[in-house]
Amino acid sequence: MRIRVGFGYDVHQLKEGRLCRLGGVEIPSDLGPDGHSDADVLLHAICDALLGAAGLRDIGFYFPNNNKFKNIRSPKMLKPILSILNKNNFYLNNLDINLICEKPKVSLYRNKIIKSLSRLLTVDENLINLKGKTVEKLGLIGNEEAIACEVIVSLNKYD
Repeated sequence: MRIRVGFGYDVHQLKEGRLCRLGGVEIPSDLGPDGHSDADVLLHAICDALLGAAGLRDIGFYFPNNNKFKNIRSPKMLKPILSILNKNNFYLNNLDINLICEKPKVSLYRNKIIKSLSRLLTVDENLINLKGKTVEKLGLIGNEEAIACEVIVSLNKYD
């Protein structure tokens, strides 16, 4: 058994009229992440962290910005990545997540997002840690013009 660690990061501009989905959960908000897909920064960062830990490039390699993937929901992006990991004998040890935004207040949705991630990843909720971070009103995130997410993941690789 080998332990592998990966880091994922994503950031999206916030716009009026866009749905706000975080970790597969629809969050009530006037602003939502804008992007080619549903722009779920949390799931995108998880996908990149998982791919990084497995040494399998990045999310853009598997889901490029083209018409085939326009408006794709992020759980549909996560599913084939998990299948690749499973076929290659990778198993999740844990996830540590920083969701960086002024709004929504992550503490209000933390448990719901963790339940969703547990279901999507088919792992116990105790393996997932989610922290909400602000930037104290600084920059694009502080001005509520953007939202970002950082994820560190640990995988076991069985040979």
